[in-house]
Amino acid sequence: MHPGERLRFDIVNPLCILVLCLVGLMFIYSAQISYQGGHWKRQLFWIVIGIGTYTGISAINYKYILQYAHIAYIAGICGLLLTTKFSPISFEDMGARRWIDLGVTRVQPTEGAKIGTLIMAASILARSEIGTVKDSLLVLTRVAGVFLLPMLLIFLQPDLGSSLVFPPMIFALLYVSRLSEKFFLSAFAAFAIALAALGVDLYGYSQHLEAEREAKSSDQIEAVGDYQSLLPIRNYQRNRILTFVAPDVVDPTGTGASWNANQAKISAATGGLSGKGYLKGTQAQLGYLPQAVAHNDFIFSVIAEETGFLGSAFVVGLFCLMVANGIRIAGLARDRFGMQLAIGVSILFLVHFFINIGMTIGITPITGLPLPFLSYGGSFVLSCFILQGLVQSVYRYRKDFS
Repeated sequence: MHPGERLRFDIVNPLCILVLCLVGLMFIYSAQISYQGGHWKRQLFWIVIGIGTYTGISAINYKYILQYAHIAYIAGICGLLLTTKFSPISFEDMGARRWIDLGVTRVQPTEGAKIGTLIMAASILARSEIGTVKDSLLVLTRVAGVFLLPMLLIFLQPDLGSSLVFPPMIFALLYVSRLSEKFFLSAFAAFAIALAALGVDLYGYSQHLEAEREAKSSDQIEAVGDYQSLLPIRNYQRNRILTFVAPDVVDPTGTGASWNANQAKISAATGGLSGKGYLKGTQAQLGYLPQAVAHNDFIFSVIAEETGFLGSAFVVGLFCLMVANGIRIAGLARDRFGMQLAIGVSILFLVHFFINIGMTIGITPITGLPLPFLSYGGSFVLSCFILQGLVQSVYRYRKDFS
């Protein structure tokens, strides 16, 4: 090893990670204090494991990971297959099969699949020449297959939120690969068509809900029947989207599907400039923000209520710094594989940041995406450390040593 290699260590992202983990522990404790929950202790355990994993991953020259990309991908797919109803170690919770029970702990294989998919896609693009869409058709087909398989398996769990992180990641990887602009124009057109189809579907569903309410008031609910659609979307997912775009349609009283979103916005809005003070928030501690979501999906609401705009801005600033630094490291990478890894990780984190914080303040639908290093969750915390370890590896080995 080169004598100066040990000193080649980016300090920005690790500092952001440590501060975010500390903030997460503090507010997971705050969110659970009224219920005497011990989630913060389990979170601390996973953070310690994550730090060790981060150290190990960052010490490995990422060029060796390129050689085993297919193994990482296959392992991720196998993990997803273990969540199906045919697997003896999978279990269903709240209508979804997203976890496997290993006895000592429960694991969400989706997180491993994200890592394996990113590594595999980056390896394909790093080894291939990208030009026009016609010249790159074979490469695009391979990359599409790599992404579509885990997306489908995750969607079928069902987990719409996690499946939505893949498209931004693949487009970012293709963009930095300098693919023809015609591809992105075509993709935008396809997205517009899909969005229009979703709009038509949601309109039909809203009309169905109105008919149900009218039939219920006249005791003729059985005459309405179930809502029929060609789109593979479940009604609870439609409810989440309508909660965002038309809450009065799906939940006129505000006590059903839109309850969590409303309480999250109240938490953020009542924090003011400097917040109500640590452990003095009321939404989570009095149960208005439900115990099941306050410490994970809606942890930012707890932070916003207790630290206000200043504390929220500090957290958002750490996220922005982490993403910007990851993009900077991508620009410093010595090869395309390193660049693809750093960009993919940065975009993945950006999607989580934007959607999670957005659903807290009402600018994005509720999708169940957690907030990196802040939300409670062992598998997710560990995957975040692994992904950031890859970025650190790209920085450490941005120059070859003989």
